[in-house]
Amino acid sequence: MTSKRVVVTGVGMVTGLGHNVPDSWATALSGHSSIERLATPYIERSAVRIGAPVKDWQADKVLDARTARRTDRHQQFALVAAAEAVRQSGLQITDDNRERVSVMVAAATGGFLTYDENMLSMAEHGNRRLNPFGIMMVLVNGAAAMLSIEYGAQGPSYAIVTACASGADNIGQAAAMIRAGVIDAAIAGSSETPITEMGLACLDRISTLSRRNDLIQAACAPFDRDRDGLVLGEGAGIVVIESLETAQARGATILAELIGYGASADAHHLTTPDETGAGGARAIRRAVEDAGIDPREVDYVNAHGTATRLNDVIETRAFKTVFGKSAYKVPISSTKPLTGHAMGATAAIEAIFCIQAIREGMIPPTVNLLNPDPECDLDYTPLVARRLPVETALTNSLGLGGHNATLIFRKFVA
Repeated sequence: MTSKRVVVTGVGMVTGLGHNVPDSWATALSGHSSIERLATPYIERSAVRIGAPVKDWQADKVLDARTARRTDRHQQFALVAAAEAVRQSGLQITDDNRERVSVMVAAATGGFLTYDENMLSMAEHGNRRLNPFGIMMVLVNGAAAMLSIEYGAQGPSYAIVTACASGADNIGQAAAMIRAGVIDAAIAGSSETPITEMGLACLDRISTLSRRNDLIQAACAPFDRDRDGLVLGEGAGIVVIESLETAQARGATILAELIGYGASADAHHLTTPDETGAGGARAIRRAVEDAGIDPREVDYVNAHGTATRLNDVIETRAFKTVFGKSAYKVPISSTKPLTGHAMGATAAIEAIFCIQAIREGMIPPTVNLLNPDPECDLDYTPLVARRLPVETALTNSLGLGGHNATLIFRKFVA
């Protein structure tokens, strides 16, 4: 059976840069970071006092009051991002097609905020005041379930959890199901709200977070010799993907084609990536092979680029392993200094940035890259966005536990 082509017909996003794709993308290109000093009650107890939260979020203004009460913040982001993506795609889910439309949306951590709120309530009042919807608010499959109900999508519904690679794996596995003819379309991506007292404390405990509380705009500096760690963000990225035949049959506008997906495991360490970069290189190589392209055809790479001491060097090694000498020619950037690291949501957000780069011929910058690390000597697009035609874009994601995932998008040609 011939493998079906997979195309993107809708994108949706909620980030610290904006509540939709146009606003988030425009702010990213401007180089304006969403990182700020956090204003939460617990922050004075924390060694890390900065993050990149979604600004001015009022759930009852974008969702009905009942839904706002019954959903965790990360699920609210997923609902809003999915609405944007579905609206743009024009996909109508009806009795004729609902069994062939899937929802594949996950969170790496689930409802951290709901966990915190309910634990405090239990400590003070016992279980009498717990939210009766709390269990679905904390589960990592909660957003997928809610979206399936919202749109009446009855195809297989999954929440693939691979830490920071979750967004890419949900999109990639949904695409695999479309290619195999199991389904015709999917709402796929991820959503996350890790900026909590526990989230900050756990990641700071393993020396992952930046402590530049007084140098906020310089706090996240991927590939810079003076980098000291990542900054947590939050948000959601959702795409609508379909078989080419399905999209063309209904006259949908095609934003890009998803041509490659690769995944691998380091099988090395729970928190430390394989220093050779071999695991990440395997995922990139598999995506390139899946796409059926030469690595030199890639015009832009959105790197994982966390600004941790190990990740940036290891990822650079992975790029060199796959791209060889051409690694020095391909523009690469990390958008995490702009959005923060939204854990499970980041890979989906960055996939959408790749789609936008293809559509608009603009490469977002790696802000804060003032003094490149000699071991990170590739073209990391420092400081300012670059106008450049992009036919093929690759996004790379490396998750805690050694999960690696890569997606490749291409400008659509009929």
